[in-house]
Amino acid sequence: MPIIKSSYTPPFYFKNTHFNTIYKTLFIKGQIAYRRERIPTPDNDFLDLDFSTVGSKTLVIALHGLEGSSQSKYIVSVVNYLNSKAIDCLAVNFRGCSGEDNLNLYSYNSGKTDDVNAIIHHVLNKYSYTNILLLGYSMGGNITLKYMGETHNIPSEIKGAVAISTPCNLEGSSLALSKWENRIYLKRFLRSLKSKSLQKLKKFPHNILNKEAILKANNFMEFDNAVTAPVFGFKNAQDYYAQSSSIHFIPTIQKPTLLINALDDTFLSENCYPFALANKHPYLSLETPTYGGHVGFNTALGKTKLYWSEHRIFEFIQHIIS
Repeated sequence: MPIIKSSYTPPFYFKNTHFNTIYKTLFIKGQIAYRRERIPTPDNDFLDLDFSTVGSKTLVIALHGLEGSSQSKYIVSVVNYLNSKAIDCLAVNFRGCSGEDNLNLYSYNSGKTDDVNAIIHHVLNKYSYTNILLLGYSMGGNITLKYMGETHNIPSEIKGAVAISTPCNLEGSSLALSKWENRIYLKRFLRSLKSKSLQKLKKFPHNILNKEAILKANNFMEFDNAVTAPVFGFKNAQDYYAQSSSIHFIPTIQKPTLLINALDDTFLSENCYPFALANKHPYLSLETPTYGGHVGFNTALGKTKLYWSEHRIFEFIQHIIS
C-alpha cells in the first residue's frame, strides 16, 4: 500500500512532542460506565473485559499500552468517540491491569497474543458481531500487529486493525526510552512495573525472580532481563525483543491494517517506521504525521471531541467495512 500523506496539522502548541504526549493524561477528564465481563484463560487465570455498547453490529477491541487499562485517557477518548458514531467497543485490561492482580506469576508482555486470541473467541462464541476490528495503542499496537501477522486463519469477522504509536522494534524502542529526554516517562513506567513485581515476590515467595535485580533495574533492558525474560521463558531481554517485535510479523499481515506513528514520537526508534515494508505491502497502510507525540495527536485545548486520531480511526473503519 502507498505511504499515506497525513492530514494531521496541529496548532503550534501541539507541535511540542512532550506537551502533545501528556495532554490527554493530565488535562482531559471523563469516564465510561463500562459493563465488565471476567473470562477465564486456559492457564487458570482471568481477563477483565470492559464493554461500552450502543447496539451495533461492529465491535472495536481496544488494547491499551504499557501499564495502562480501560481507564487510560486515550482509551476512554476513543471509546466515547466511536460510541458516538454507533460503534460498540470492548476495552481490554491486560492481566494485572484491571485493578486486581492476576493469579499467575506472569501477567502480560509486549508480544503476548494468546490472550487476544482468547478474547476474540469469547466474543465470537457469545455475541453476533459481523465486523470486528482490533485497535492497539503503543504496546497494544505491537500486540495487534503481531497477532495480525502471526495468526493463521484469522476469523472472517475480523476485518482489519489499527495500531497507534507502535514500538514495532522493541529493542529500538527500549533504547529510545533510555534517552535523557524520556527519563520522566521511563521512571514512571519502571516505578509501576517494579511495584507489581515486588508484589509478585510476596505472593509467590518461592519463585525465580531476584529482588535485588528488580530494584536495581534502571531501564527496560535491565527490567526485562530481571523479570520479563525469566517469567516468560525467554533467554534474556534481547531474545524477548527479537521474538516479540511486530516488525518481524508485519510482512505476513493479510487483512487491511493501518499503522500511525508520528515522526516526533520520542518513544520510537528509527526502525519503528517500516517504510520499505509498507511500500510493497498489499494490506499495510503507513501514516507518519510530522507531529503527534506518543499517543497524542491532539487538535485543540479543552475540546473533548476534536481529536484527530479518533476521527482517523473511524474513517479507516468505515473504509474497510463498507
